[in-house]
Amino acid sequence: MEDDIEEMNKLRQIRNRQYRNKAETFDDDSENESHSNNSSNADDPGPDKDMASLMGFASFGKKARTFDFDALFEQTRRAAKEKYDSNKEQELSSNSADVNQNTKTSEASSSESDSSEESSDSEAEIGPPIPENIINSIDDSKAKVDDDKDSESDDEPSSLVNDRYKSIPASHEVVLEHGNKTVSAISLDPNGARLITGGYDFDVKFWDFAGMDVSLQSFRCLRPCESHQIKNIEYSITGDAILIVSGNSQAKVLDRDGFELSECPKGDQYISDMAKTKGHCAMLNDGCWHPRIREEFLTCSNDGSLRIWLMDEKVQQINVIKPRQQGGLRALPISCRFSRDGQLVAAACQDGSIQMWDHRKNFVNTCLLVRNAHDKGTDTSSLAFSYDNRYVATRGGDDTLKLWDLRNFKQPVNVATSLFNRYSMTDCSFSPDDSFIFTGVSLRKGETTGKLIFLNRDTFQAAYELEVGDSDVVRSIWHPKLNQVLASTRSGIVKVYYNPELSERGAKLCVVKTKRKAKHAEMICEQQIITPHALPMFRVDRPKSTKKQMEKDRKDPLKSQRPDLPVTGPGQGGRIASAGNTLSSFIVRNLGLKKKIDDTLDPREAILKYAKDAEENPYWVTPAYSKTQPKTVFLNEEKSDEPPNKQRKT
Repeated sequence: MEDDIEEMNKLRQIRNRQYRNKAETFDDDSENESHSNNSSNADDPGPDKDMASLMGFASFGKKARTFDFDALFEQTRRAAKEKYDSNKEQELSSNSADVNQNTKTSEASSSESDSSEESSDSEAEIGPPIPENIINSIDDSKAKVDDDKDSESDDEPSSLVNDRYKSIPASHEVVLEHGNKTVSAISLDPNGARLITGGYDFDVKFWDFAGMDVSLQSFRCLRPCESHQIKNIEYSITGDAILIVSGNSQAKVLDRDGFELSECPKGDQYISDMAKTKGHCAMLNDGCWHPRIREEFLTCSNDGSLRIWLMDEKVQQINVIKPRQQGGLRALPISCRFSRDGQLVAAACQDGSIQMWDHRKNFVNTCLLVRNAHDKGTDTSSLAFSYDNRYVATRGGDDTLKLWDLRNFKQPVNVATSLFNRYSMTDCSFSPDDSFIFTGVSLRKGETTGKLIFLNRDTFQAAYELEVGDSDVVRSIWHPKLNQVLASTRSGIVKVYYNPELSERGAKLCVVKTKRKAKHAEMICEQQIITPHALPMFRVDRPKSTKKQMEKDRKDPLKSQRPDLPVTGPGQGGRIASAGNTLSSFIVRNLGLKKKIDDTLDPREAILKYAKDAEENPYWVTPAYSKTQPKTVFLNEEKSDEPPNKQRKT
């Protein structure tokens, strides 16, 4: 028994040694902690010591590792600060001291790697040092390249970006002929690849700059609104839909190729409250797309309402806005527009007011309002927001152009006068960098040249006058991507102005393409060989005229496709003759050949023929009335020389 106890104690000691060796090899810190814990447990008797003696091992394994977070945070902060200082020194140092700075950063990185295992060792130098002559040559080349890059980077924004819109791109021009009447609507897609024009001739034409040649012909012409003048045309923000606003009460949405996608419903004209109808019930004046929401667009009409539509499966209105005059009466909106960020809905009304609503709230009260912006009773033909969304320009029917600041929307910032306007769709716009405001001018009596006037936004002084033609200038666009200016006139033409150095694509693509030659149909003609003494079987007939050839083909039943002739006799080839058992022959025999009634016969005499037969052989009427019917007395007409009795007046 004692021998067994000694063997068990030896096994326990061996097992304890194995656990200690494993703990020592795993981690030094945990080994120290376990030793301290074992010593404390040996000094202080308790339940753990009893359990250890009972189970045969000294401890229950390795304890959790503890970390000093404050020390780690301090170490990380110090490493980040050193790295930031080294980067700052690199930026401020000259190009000649790049190598010395790299050595400093490599030393700093090596010191960080000694203090922390997380620091990267990519900056440490490996291998023998680089010779000084090679280092100097590399530094000189780097300095030259950096100087060149700096000079290029300094010149690019000033020469290409800033100066691109500082001058008007009007050194060259291209003329597109729409028709003979006023071109009242033009629009370019966001990429500037296609142009749409619409006018008073009810036509809408599509122009593709990449597909046109020098002939400058449109590739499609439509009449989407029948006999209604086109008021406005606009591409959506993605360029896949086109809004058509015409003189009727229903706006249409076409796709990029001109096929109709949807049409706005028509409202009930007998309902006085415009909010209760499902659409406009009077002539449209203007419309535009939302700049951020692809399916949303806005229209205004003479029924005194603005309507916001959502083009989903079918077009349906989501909001109705009713502008009011100062006395509360209905105000007719002439033009409408979304702000550049889409948060404002603006309308210029016929009472001379400019009213704006917040798109994020209910459209009950206006957020910005100016009552006497233009003369009362005139058509404010256009509203235009600047690209920085701080200013708005209005083109009035009172021959003025005014600039307003949205941050102080009480008085105009600048006013330009003597700009004659006779159209309700003459627009104004900002240049792509907001440095110019331009608008078209109509001709007064005695004037012969229509102009497009560019005004400086800050001073409102005339910076440039572009002579477009001998008629009124109605619409104008300055496309920011193409950097080309378009203007439409009353004579039915659209002029595209560009500068080969500052403009891109657009009209530059079509003016360099030569006109395609028409493909001629190839004809094979056989030469006539005249052989007067040849035999008839080898003789070639002379070519006859077309008339004689047609007469000859007419006599040929196969070439002329002559129908079958009527069958004579009892029948042939499975066909029955005309007197056979067909329906037509039966009708002819029984009905068509009966004796016709003479139309000149007196109807009374024709009836009296059957009087004797009716008396002798009564069948229908006479037996029923034989007892009550009086005797018939017929008038015998006897010829006499006496005049007929006069009829009494009743």
